[in-house]
Amino acid sequence: MKEAVNNSWTTGNTSVDIVIIVMILTSIMILCVSILMLKVVKFYVKEAVNPIPFATAEEKAQRRLEEEARRAEEKKKPTIWTRLMQLKPIEEEKDLMMEHEFDGIAELDNPIPAWFRILFYSTIVFGIGYVLNYHVFDYGKSQEEEYVAEVQQAADDKLAFLANPVNSKSAVNENNIEQSKDAAVIQSGQALFATRCPPCHGASGEGLVGPNLTDEYWLHGGKIKDVFKTIKYGVPEKGMIAWEKSMSAQQISDIANYVLSLQGTKPAGAKAAQGAKE
Repeated sequence: MKEAVNNSWTTGNTSVDIVIIVMILTSIMILCVSILMLKVVKFYVKEAVNPIPFATAEEKAQRRLEEEARRAEEKKKPTIWTRLMQLKPIEEEKDLMMEHEFDGIAELDNPIPAWFRILFYSTIVFGIGYVLNYHVFDYGKSQEEEYVAEVQQAADDKLAFLANPVNSKSAVNENNIEQSKDAAVIQSGQALFATRCPPCHGASGEGLVGPNLTDEYWLHGGKIKDVFKTIKYGVPEKGMIAWEKSMSAQQISDIANYVLSLQGTKPAGAKAAQGAKE
């Protein structure tokens, strides 16, 4: 059986480990003391070569007066905040005091800060520029003009989005839809029609609350684009909701194609014709 290899830094003997730790700490302390003693020796050597003369009482008093004068000068010197706010020192308040006094309280006539005046004059310049730009030379657009431009831009972006083949499910709209008689499209439209339209138009399109969808008469147009648009935007004044919020453009297209496929089916109990013949 192989002996276990000890990969740690300890020797395995507690007393020996303690001695080693103590020796390391002692060496560190001796190093610190040596560095301190070296600095002390350097200081004494420097003083021995170039001794610093001790100041007399008169020299100390002179130095103290010079220091006080320097501090007083620093206090008088205005700071950046004082300059920005144009604040006056307390010693000058007597020169700013106004004539009227009430109950022993006097008012100071402090000047308006420079930054406030700059800001105020800037608003005047901005206002003049704004009037000239929007109401005199008509360089800028008014709120109404910006709104119209943004609405038009949104419409253009929508057409560009719909025209993109990548967006196939949303590419169909009332401007580019074409009638399809494909069996898969008619079947999809029939399934969608059965879950949404029977309460108003009947299960077979015969018409109940809503008009008959199987004859040649239409209230809002009988072309594929007209039917698509009617389903998409609804007829709110007659109770038909806009389905664009709950169905995709492709689903609306499928229902529109299915509705047109009902032409001439003549279901039982068909409602009387409404609208114009097409």
